[in-house]
Amino acid sequence: MGLVENPFFARLFIRIGARNEARGQAELRKELLAGLTGHVVEVGAGTGLNFPHYPPTVERVTAVEPEPTLQEKAVEAARGAPVPIDVVDGLADALPVGTGSADAVVVSGVLCSVADPAAALTEFRRVLGPGGELRFFEHVRSGDAVRGRWQDVANLVWPHLMGGCHPNRDTVSALRRAGFDLVRLRELIFPPGAKVSVVATRVLGVARPR
Repeated sequence: MGLVENPFFARLFIRIGARNEARGQAELRKELLAGLTGHVVEVGAGTGLNFPHYPPTVERVTAVEPEPTLQEKAVEAARGAPVPIDVVDGLADALPVGTGSADAVVVSGVLCSVADPAAALTEFRRVLGPGGELRFFEHVRSGDAVRGRWQDVANLVWPHLMGGCHPNRDTVSALRRAGFDLVRLRELIFPPGAKVSVVATRVLGVARPR
């Protein structure tokens, strides 16, 4: 198991993950997952930080995580989750689930780092069944000119340090280009009051295939 090995980023992610949850990110995850039902495919599950927040209306979760260190942590987290979760290998543009088999796809901090966001979004559309939703919580390029330019500069180095993460992607536009309609969208800064973080500008919302 393990299709993408990045042990440096994995260890860093594990270290900072718990701190961010305590700073309010756990509540954002609850908002992200509220109201989900049926079969959910979570892409880029990381260490399983979303797992405790799945509502009991979810019948099962297929959690896709290609990085072996993170995958190991996700398997541990799945054992204590309130819903059945199967942690599997896979990539965002080649998900190991059937066409139209998912009631929802969930991504958090994923579309910033996939090699081809358009291909990933096309794959999400493939696995979503009729009426299915894409739930997303992603950091994006800021609409503020100064912050946006700072993100562009940081992007020259940031992906090499942070597992391919690009701090300046316009994910909302990418969703629209990929044929998704935005049902709900909330823009925010996390952590609140962040001044210099290149990943502080976030979007949280719901989209459906057009």
